[in-house]
Amino acid sequence: MDDARAKHDQLFKRLLELFLAEFMQAFFPEAARLIDFQEIHFEPEVVYTDTPLGEERKLDVLVKTRLTGEDGLILVHVEPQAYYQKGFNERLFRYFSHLYYKYGLRILPVAVFTYDQVRDEPDSFELGFEFLDVLRFRFYKLEPKKLDWREYIRSDNPAAAALMSKMGFKKEERVQVKIEFVRMLARMKLDPARSHFLMSFFESYLKLNNQEQETFERELGTLDKKEAEAVMQLTTSWEEKALAKGKIEGKIEGKIEGKIEQTQKIINRLLGSKFGAASAEIQKEVQRMTDLDVLDEVLEKLFAADSLEQAEKTVLGAVEK
Repeated sequence: MDDARAKHDQLFKRLLELFLAEFMQAFFPEAARLIDFQEIHFEPEVVYTDTPLGEERKLDVLVKTRLTGEDGLILVHVEPQAYYQKGFNERLFRYFSHLYYKYGLRILPVAVFTYDQVRDEPDSFELGFEFLDVLRFRFYKLEPKKLDWREYIRSDNPAAAALMSKMGFKKEERVQVKIEFVRMLARMKLDPARSHFLMSFFESYLKLNNQEQETFERELGTLDKKEAEAVMQLTTSWEEKALAKGKIEGKIEGKIEGKIEQTQKIINRLLGSKFGAASAEIQKEVQRMTDLDVLDEVLEKLFAADSLEQAEKTVLGAVEK
């Protein structure tokens, strides 16, 4: 498996581990209403030997749970598919057969087709003869590229928010999709770890170029002030964490080029969001700071600054060091 596919699989596995209930509620509500999400257990990694091909394959997400009001356990198997593969429906049936043989439980199979091509994937696999229908294996399928992202912006569902990055939007809508994503994230008020994961997931599939990023920042300025501050704090916090990771990696590799400029840009964006044009002179002072550790300290203090005077004192104090 190449690095890109491995990263994709890991991202989707983590998304489902954190937000399985929300995923099912957003895309398969009829099943979600009956699954007892208070009692779920993620099974250890299952390795399956694909006999005809002689390959070992790892099943992505397997959950043991039960239905509300019923005795006995069931399995929910979710298999994200990052690329088109002829005969995938048969492969999913082989997984199903292996799991049924191993566990002897009812199984709910779910396929998530996450590649960018728009295709009409089957949701069944059939075996039989002209005189006898032997088998019809069916499964849930999700094809995000066929979904309209606008239908999910009011749901405040974290799984739907993340998967907006894979939905069917036009090239000219990329900035607006991200705007709505961060607005959703700000409204949900998740803990920092989950928020940062969702940001990382989204950015992995929808990363704005420099021109789009400038448009994105201008659009943030048109939001209600309170909402803009919440969104700005969320996005800046994530960028700060990404910068810190890059800073550590840069030290290991002996490279910190670009990190100072990025941090200066984040600080000035935060100042502009909180204090508007009145912060223009302070932003000029930020450009004079070239110590990455000092910039990190200033960024952290500016989050707590309630007035322009406090921000000015923080920045000027750092410049004079």
